[in-house]
Amino acid sequence: MRGVVMYAPGDVRVEDREDPTILEPTDAIVRVTATCICGSDLWPYRGIEPVDHTPMGHEYVGVVEEIGADVKTLEVGDFVVGSFVISDNTCEICRSGYQSQCVHRTFVSEIGTQAEKARIPYADGTLVATPGAPSAEQVPHLLAASDVLGTGWYAAVAAEAGLGKTVAVVGDGAVGLMAVLAAKQLGAERIIAMSRHPERQALARHYGATDIVEERGKEGVAKIKELTGGLGAHSVIEAVGTQESFMQAVGATRGGGHMGYVGVNYEVKIPGIQLFFAGIRAEGGPAPVRRFLPDLIQLIWDGAIDPGKVFDLTLPLEDAAEGYRAMDERRATKVLLTL
Repeated sequence: MRGVVMYAPGDVRVEDREDPTILEPTDAIVRVTATCICGSDLWPYRGIEPVDHTPMGHEYVGVVEEIGADVKTLEVGDFVVGSFVISDNTCEICRSGYQSQCVHRTFVSEIGTQAEKARIPYADGTLVATPGAPSAEQVPHLLAASDVLGTGWYAAVAAEAGLGKTVAVVGDGAVGLMAVLAAKQLGAERIIAMSRHPERQALARHYGATDIVEERGKEGVAKIKELTGGLGAHSVIEAVGTQESFMQAVGATRGGGHMGYVGVNYEVKIPGIQLFFAGIRAEGGPAPVRRFLPDLIQLIWDGAIDPGKVFDLTLPLEDAAEGYRAMDERRATKVLLTL
């Protein structure tokens, strides 16, 4: 099969890889019909994470081609959406709704789903079948559910976005935009998107943003407080993962408010005394996408949400290197790869 391999930072190639096979009775083999490039894939691309001939990709939808003897909820031929975290969905932590902390957790990035096929362990706990075969128009929306939609949704839930709340979203990448969508669906009264990019601002407004703030850092915090009568937002979502963005999110959250953080925060250092006196509640980390997948798939199936609009560049898998360049250079928000 063909698959994306990152040889070194900035060196992305598409080459022949071995076809996957069933190794455990809980495995499934999925023929990938669409995959994509994630903002987190740019960490190794930029040399921030180690990479050495590494298969890439962790977002995927496709058709089940083969199942192990112990797989009970799926059949060959099912169209499935998979979480970016492998989980059994039966352990005590999974049952509490935190499948991304499953006792059997591994990350799909260790498998690499920017490829024609993928072996998915714990298939019953990781994959969710759609109600039927999706249309071509539905596929991008379903693909978004594999990671960025589910991650944005978790961030909004962790931030307690809901009726009557003012929500501020730090970050205008795919996850931040999906957090705007989620906040709207959860009933937020006011949604403030922090963005300096006109195209992303327009998409944020499409998804429900009522206000746009272009300032960053201390100026961004001051603007949020100005818009909220000096109090700060009830709910703040951090969807970037830098020192500046994280502290901006902390500062923008009102006392007693909630912050949901889902940006992969390498080398972020939080001054303990500042967090202490902020008096906020924070939850985050790798999103338990599997918790939300059934409901998100149904919303997409019913046409209630259109998360696939976040893909603003579509390329064939063979052109993955150009997709990485486009995202690295911010010429694209999120790249869909067709197979």
